[in-house]
Amino acid sequence: MKPVLLLVDDDEVIQTQMKWSLNSDYDIVSAEDRAGALEAFKRTKPAATLLDLGLPPRPNDSDEGLAALSELLSIDETAKIIIVSGQGEKKNALHAVGAGAYDFLCKPIDPDELKLLLRRCVYLADLEREYREVQRSVRANVFEDMLGTSPQMQGVFAFIRKVAGTTAPVLLLGESGTGKEMAALAIHRRSQRKEGPFVPINCNAIPENLLESELFGHEKGAFTGATTQRPGLIETASGGTIFLDEIGDLPARLQVKLLRFLQEQRFQRVGGRQELESDARVIAATNADLKGGIAKGTFREDLYFRLAVVVISLPPLRERGEDTSLLAHEFLQRYAVQNGKTSLSFAPEALRSINCHSWPGNIRELQNRVKRAVIMSESKRITTRDLELGAQGDGLPATTLKEARENLEREMVQQALKRHLGKISSAANELGIIRPTLYELMEKLGISRE
Repeated sequence: MKPVLLLVDDDEVIQTQMKWSLNSDYDIVSAEDRAGALEAFKRTKPAATLLDLGLPPRPNDSDEGLAALSELLSIDETAKIIIVSGQGEKKNALHAVGAGAYDFLCKPIDPDELKLLLRRCVYLADLEREYREVQRSVRANVFEDMLGTSPQMQGVFAFIRKVAGTTAPVLLLGESGTGKEMAALAIHRRSQRKEGPFVPINCNAIPENLLESELFGHEKGAFTGATTQRPGLIETASGGTIFLDEIGDLPARLQVKLLRFLQEQRFQRVGGRQELESDARVIAATNADLKGGIAKGTFREDLYFRLAVVVISLPPLRERGEDTSLLAHEFLQRYAVQNGKTSLSFAPEALRSINCHSWPGNIRELQNRVKRAVIMSESKRITTRDLELGAQGDGLPATTLKEARENLEREMVQQALKRHLGKISSAANELGIIRPTLYELMEKLGISRE
């Protein structure tokens, strides 16, 4: 289906000319005044609107056209409205752009410039519509702050729902950056312990001589510097959940002590003799091969089976299909708001790179790349360069002549626009091309006009 174009103008000659020029590309709906424009706009939801400022009953000034603009934007603030004005109304046209119009054209209209501007309008409208659909999909597919529409993640969510209501220990497996801590937190939030504490600890981040005290606490005088009695994290997590990340790095001596706690819910502080109890549920996670550790003698088999009552595997991002784009858009929105760049979007080539990249660092890598791109981007479109990804999303330079040429063209156009402060005519003149050609090139390369 052709996109709908609303033409608001009371001049029959202009309407006829526009229809003749644009009819092959657009389904044209016309209106002659503000009331007709509002009715047609609500009825057809056009992809773009051409609005003449001089409308009846006051065709000699811009008040009626500006009022129509305001009312159309009140219906849809994302509407793409192009103002059409006479040469003497340029000041009013600029005022309209400041009030929310997409752009303006002065009469007499250059047909080629109009067609190019309309194509950009419709393209942008399609991108925004797709983005809104993504956001609706995001809201519909958020599970305890975890995003995923892929079958793999839906399976993870189903496992979490089933195991959350029990007290069984859970072992989360997955590569670094796949979201194991978020899965543990989701289990806690869905459990009957949700009002209790959620206490995470990374077993690889604390020196061995301090880890025992961190987990089980210590008595006053237990070692040099132990000037007071201190409860450990297992004690602190009583009534809630303790999350033991990187459990594969737990020293052998502490594996014995953790095994006893899992069996009896009892433990002793370092330097203490009193038996203490804690009603803490244990969720453990690792990116290591625990069965390989058992074979090598670095991980206790009996502890493994105590921890692995329920095993949930978190899939790597490269196996999650469209979840990659879903997460990328979510991170873009989050960091764009934080950095006051709410109009940012991904250029088409950036999305292709995101979908092609293997993401060895998984969700954490994607999150960090998007965050950096938002901070560093100098336009309203996030590019492959902003993401520091190669043309095929693998971090390598372009591998084909076409990709190399596009990268060079993109660099030259961006630098020319920067030198001329975004002035299209001046940049086109420096590059030795005409203005419409530069517009076409910018659209192809995903470079914003802003």
